[in-house]
Amino acid sequence: MRGKGHIAKNDNKEVVIGIRKRNGDLRFFHAHDAKSGTLAQYIRENISEDVEVIFTDDHIANVAAMRKAGRKNHKTINHTAGSYVNGDIHTNTVESAFSLLKRGIMGTWHKLSAKHLPAYLEEMEFRFNRRNRSDLFIDTLRHMVTASVLTFEKLTAA
Repeated sequence: MRGKGHIAKNDNKEVVIGIRKRNGDLRFFHAHDAKSGTLAQYIRENISEDVEVIFTDDHIANVAAMRKAGRKNHKTINHTAGSYVNGDIHTNTVESAFSLLKRGIMGTWHKLSAKHLPAYLEEMEFRFNRRNRSDLFIDTLRHMVTASVLTFEKLTAA
């Protein structure tokens, strides 16, 4: 889990929380802040109680969030000391997803608004979670054909 990702929006920053299961799916959330209480809420709502272990970096909000969420199955990697891998303890799985999200913003979308950020996060989840599928093209077409229509009025509504 990573709870301190920021997406630049003019002079402000938008908070994106990322949770990724090892060798599994990614979830991004547009949050109001990355405080421990907010992170604890996302942990309680999105990570099953029977998960064997949760890995985060050593950011104080992550450590406090695990405590607030009542999770004792938590291991940290000490990014503060320049450590990024210690055996099976690392956050590379979610860090790679954030890297691709940032590349999408810088290289494709260029600028995002807070209003539309959740849609961009959903698109990145879709791409990331299907990137290794052998039927990626057909799967993408299937989703395009079955998705609800996004009208200009809906897109630009307040």
